[in-house]
Amino acid sequence: MGMIGGGEGSLIGPVHRMAARLDGLTELVCGAFSSDHNVSLATGAKEGLPESRVYRTWNEMIGSERKLPPEVRPHFISIVTPNNLHFGPAMAALEAGFHVVCDKPLCMTVAEAAQLQETVERTGLLFCLTHNYTGYPMVKRAREIVKAGEIGDVRKVIVEYLQGWLSAPEEKKGNRQAEWRSDPERAGMAGAMADIGTHAFNLAEYITGEEVTELSARLHTVVPGRLLDDDGTVSLLFRNGATGSLLASQVATGEENNLSIRIYGEKGGISWRQMEPNTLTLSWKNGPVQLLRTGTSFPETGTVAAMHTRIPAGHPEGFIEAFANLYRNFAMHIAALRDDRNQSAEADYPGVYEGVRGMKFLKAAVDSSSNGSVNITL
Repeated sequence: MGMIGGGEGSLIGPVHRMAARLDGLTELVCGAFSSDHNVSLATGAKEGLPESRVYRTWNEMIGSERKLPPEVRPHFISIVTPNNLHFGPAMAALEAGFHVVCDKPLCMTVAEAAQLQETVERTGLLFCLTHNYTGYPMVKRAREIVKAGEIGDVRKVIVEYLQGWLSAPEEKKGNRQAEWRSDPERAGMAGAMADIGTHAFNLAEYITGEEVTELSARLHTVVPGRLLDDDGTVSLLFRNGATGSLLASQVATGEENNLSIRIYGEKGGISWRQMEPNTLTLSWKNGPVQLLRTGTSFPETGTVAAMHTRIPAGHPEGFIEAFANLYRNFAMHIAALRDDRNQSAEADYPGVYEGVRGMKFLKAAVDSSSNGSVNITL
């Protein structure tokens, strides 16, 4: 793979690189890691890349790498930049014939999202959007249980993503991660709702298999002087008639990375927390509470969860491993295409369609909040 962004000092770049190489299926061969070429060179040297394949700009990288022989150039480009630098590199990579992995949210506008979807469909290339929480084994098991109808028709969805790291104006204290996430020019139309709310929205649709058709939102800017929302509440209506609520806050003082989801059907409910990811809790109308655990050999754990688990029960797997599951499935899908094999199981990762859904969610949430929390149809 080649990488755009993710240079020294980046939060997510090293995570992507560790995840991509975890299963030995992907090798980093080139990069344009930073707008500061010295930072890019330092990152490339640390990753063992020759200086000739560390580029000053992403345009230069894509243009140069596409000219290399097929056995040398990357199979895909991974984009790990701030939001405003997703669309341009993704479009250029696709048009140059590269598959793409892109961090979320997909881009800056719904129009850009639609253009990316059209390009993916026209080129026939693969696109992975790194909603990494879908990579957790027990999230996949939860989806499998709901899809099989074990908890009955879904009636209620409650998803929360609570952080506290922006409870103070960190963007004014030299925190690079806070700076770009609080800047409308780089982050886009929303702050916390774009950064973590899109994860919560994606998780709700992924596990339930139901799409949100209508929402009402109220976004807040709690820290004085901040230009984008740092807190928000969204009421959801799903296609099957289920209702839900979505909370996303980065000013929940004391919270670390508390993503959780609860789904209730006519027969039972499911609960999962990212900070205790190896456990899935099942609550039944006519039976005792069950705890399913990652890595166990019981049939209730399921084969899909087992496929996305690397180590025995009781050994924690987490954030990087979930990212790695997306990279592994993506790499295996590329290999299946190359070998002309139908490997639909490997295609289990979020794609450009989920990216379009996320942008529509953001636009609807911002519009609803700006207009007095009116109902908006997605």
